[in-house]
Amino acid sequence: MWIVAIAWMYVALLMALAEATSTQGSILGAIITFVMYGVGPLALVMYLIGTPARRRVRRAAEEAEWRAQQAAAAEAASSSTQTDAGSLPAGDGIATERKEP
Repeated sequence: MWIVAIAWMYVALLMALAEATSTQGSILGAIITFVMYGVGPLALVMYLIGTPARRRVRRAAEEAEWRAQQAAAAEAASSSTQTDAGSLPAGDGIATERKEP
């Protein structure tokens, strides 16, 4: 895939160089030729070729997030059913502050 992209840019660069060095050509024409025949189409093709890989990465990330949510929900469910030694719900873990008489 990369060899095609490199070859495409090489040909576009040679076309732009031919435009710039031609007696009827111009630098502006060379820049437009390079952008319109080289950079633009290559960017579009590379974006379209990379779509399946981006989709796989997004699905893997969503699946990992879903698995983490399921594990957190299972952990919360298992920890909420535990009670203390007297079978009473857990109270406030912070001791209250006594006032001086």
